[in-house]
Amino acid sequence: MEEDRGTTGSINLSQNVKEETVNLSGQIHHLPCCIKLNGPCSVSQYFKPKLKGMEIDGLAVEEAHFRGRKLQGTTISLPNGYSGYVLAKKTTGKRKACDTSEGNSNNWEMKAKFDKLTYWNHDCPPSKDDPFLRSFHWFSVAEALHKPVKAEDLAAVEAALGKN
Repeated sequence: MEEDRGTTGSINLSQNVKEETVNLSGQIHHLPCCIKLNGPCSVSQYFKPKLKGMEIDGLAVEEAHFRGRKLQGTTISLPNGYSGYVLAKKTTGKRKACDTSEGNSNNWEMKAKFDKLTYWNHDCPPSKDDPFLRSFHWFSVAEALHKPVKAEDLAAVEAALGKN
């Protein structure tokens, strides 16, 4: 069956020579809700975060309101070596005969980049125990799991196991 074969695609993260990469650092927000709109909006006219002047767990607390609901959040930097990207489906003027419809395209390109984002909570101030912030611990776990093992490391483990 053809639908069992899956699909392939590409993500182009290289900077277009003609255009300068848009840096959205400090303008990316992770909200605790679903917004059913996919397009431009004059967000800055309605969404106006303000620093509260207090820190919790070393995080500077910000406050904002969205549709009458109070939000508390903080701006964080992505870990070293990581970047965030805003992607859009790549549109091409030409299509091959074997291509599927344009809506099913799996070719993406970078539209903007960021290294900071603000995440928001509904009913509580941000803290180091927030699930969103805790998920960043997986970066170091993944790095440790994929780190190449050296001969010295294996010898040290063998020596430690031999002593037991």
